[in-house]
Amino acid sequence: MTQTTQSPRTAIVTGAGSGIGRAAALALLADGWNVALAGRRPEPLNDVAEASGATTRAFAVPTDVANADSVAALFASVCERFGRVDLLFNNAGVGNPPGPFEDWTPAQWQGVVDINLNGMFYCIQQAFRTMKAQSPRGGRIINNGSISATTPRPNSAAYTATKHAVEGLTKTASLDGRKYDIAVGQIDVGNAMTELAARMAKGVPQANGELAIEPLIDVKIVGQSVLYMANLPLEANVLFHTVMATKMPFVGRG
Repeated sequence: MTQTTQSPRTAIVTGAGSGIGRAAALALLADGWNVALAGRRPEPLNDVAEASGATTRAFAVPTDVANADSVAALFASVCERFGRVDLLFNNAGVGNPPGPFEDWTPAQWQGVVDINLNGMFYCIQQAFRTMKAQSPRGGRIINNGSISATTPRPNSAAYTATKHAVEGLTKTASLDGRKYDIAVGQIDVGNAMTELAARMAKGVPQANGELAIEPLIDVKIVGQSVLYMANLPLEANVLFHTVMATKMPFVGRG
């Protein structure tokens, strides 16, 4: 689906410097959107902007989603630059600390919670404040969840717990957004080829204790899924969208 509005719509993509965020940002930019590229390191954001060839439609904004003030500054900068926010792809996230969870420090646990859960909430909060006040009112939020929320991997307590919480955020924000014309949905990704998931190709622990190589899909497929959800009219919403490698050991018993 391609842009049909006279003025480009504006999206914020968190974690835009790599992986799923990069793929989604490039898909949106190729479709004519203005895209604010948010992430902690400016260099990868600038690389995405340059790779897109979108010139002024790509706006790199170094942001720490775990810091509420940094998130507020992100939204203020985007509104100053583009005038409004039509889409938030709430994507920034990290994986588990290494090893079994009984060996983690409180700081390791908190680090995952700060980004995967608190950061997700801060971005939703700012998106609501912006979208309900702008004219025309409303917009769309797409949270990056995970199939791990309901089907965890071994030694994944922090990631699984935070992604399970994201599912709750998606449902409650979807409900609370109705009166403001804000559509909220979630994409759950299984085994896309990113730096975070590259280890799947080398073998990862299974529930039975074995190591197994798992298939992966091109991350561009995930970017196209985000673009599909983003381009729906606001009267329609994909509440949960799962895209995964067809042969990954997820459903059934592997």
